[in-house]
Amino acid sequence: MNAITAFNWDDRYLVGHGLIDDTHREFVEILNTMIDADPAAIPATMEALARHVEAHFALEERLMEQYAFPARECHVEEHEKVLASVREVRALVATGATEVAVELAHALVDWFPGHSDYMDSALAAWVVKKTAGGAPLVLRRFKPALQASNH
Repeated sequence: MNAITAFNWDDRYLVGHGLIDDTHREFVEILNTMIDADPAAIPATMEALARHVEAHFALEERLMEQYAFPARECHVEEHEKVLASVREVRALVATGATEVAVELAHALVDWFPGHSDYMDSALAAWVVKKTAGGAPLVLRRFKPALQASNH
């Protein structure tokens, strides 16, 4: 296992659109696999990540197109930047530079929460508004804060 801890799924990443939420869970799983991968497994994991990111972004972009999402251009531009990085790292991994794939996974761990919070949640809200006339309903598990004992 690498020195940096795994990226755990948290319900705060839910955006209220089932397909997007399922895709986000899979994304987190693949990043964890990459972070924890044995160097020999990295080429296959990198291929899985590349295929996932392409399908993940294609899904969101189809929704943006179908429902005329107003912030489409900005959202797609961010996807294109991530795809360019994934493709570059995929090519480097093919030459044997496996450590760069783990670096990419960590960069995506840093990138994902903000992207999900601002871009994907806005997309989900727009799609739900267009299809159901309301806002997404997101149910998150309650995690009570630990309370200190007064003893």
